[in-house]
Amino acid sequence: MHKLLVLTKYPNEYRIWIEKANLPDLEFVSHPTANCEIAFGEPNRIRDALAALPNLKWAQSIWAGVEPLLDISMRQDYTLTNARGVFGGLMSEFVFGHLLFHEKKIGLHLQMQKEKRWDHADSGMLRGKTIGLLGVGSIGAHLAEMAKHFGMKVRGYTLGSETSKQVDQYYHGDQLLEFASGLDYLVSVLPRTKDTNKIVDENLLNALPPHAIFINVGRGNVVDESALMDSLNQKKIAAAVLDVFEKEPLPEDHPFWSTPNLQMTFHTAALSYPEDLAKVFIENYRLFVQGKPLIYQVDFEQGY
Repeated sequence: MHKLLVLTKYPNEYRIWIEKANLPDLEFVSHPTANCEIAFGEPNRIRDALAALPNLKWAQSIWAGVEPLLDISMRQDYTLTNARGVFGGLMSEFVFGHLLFHEKKIGLHLQMQKEKRWDHADSGMLRGKTIGLLGVGSIGAHLAEMAKHFGMKVRGYTLGSETSKQVDQYYHGDQLLEFASGLDYLVSVLPRTKDTNKIVDENLLNALPPHAIFINVGRGNVVDESALMDSLNQKKIAAAVLDVFEKEPLPEDHPFWSTPNLQMTFHTAALSYPEDLAKVFIENYRLFVQGKPLIYQVDFEQGY
């Protein structure tokens, strides 16, 4: 029997969905034990339980990001998988909800309604606009597909991979400013790694045209927050939407709260739903018992 420890805030919600699959040779345990081979849950809870799981063979994260488990001082003698394939649809709904809100001038029309003002102003459209994706993994690929649905042009900036056929043009390495030039929308879905720290800096923001909008649904470390505030205050770009921040929760005295043309949400762009995450675990468990490679394996060194 393979013993499974579910390490989430509401473990029973996940257990219900896993039990429906009637997986063979699987036994749930309620607390860390020496013979527990599998952990499924939040990376921070898995991290805190590692010392009590000496025979851990596989940990399945319910997050796409697994930063709590990447410290080189911690054990890395097990297979780590993440929820890489789960959040693309949810992220796309969030991003394109904001794109459409802006493009269709919904806020302006609501104000007109309050003022009882009839106005035939053009509401704009996404068709023909150019979106730039910082990162084209599973989430970026989903965004690219959605962009094509709206008739947009798609650019992608990656370390080197070019797996999404929906991206019209890829950029790598020192092509970052060329990638940003002329974009209507810049969307970051980059993970937190040493290579992504403050990649959205003054130079990148200055390369964007004044009408551009920046959206970050990846990780907060990607943004040079001071540079972004300067760009918004000086109207070098039109607006920004941030769902993630360098420090979370965002301190009450942080200037972002009053920065003009900045809309914030609070790490809620793509929430974790037990039924979606259980499907990833179930698929991987079937591979695990057959001794086959698991999907969405994390490279501890690269961080994703």
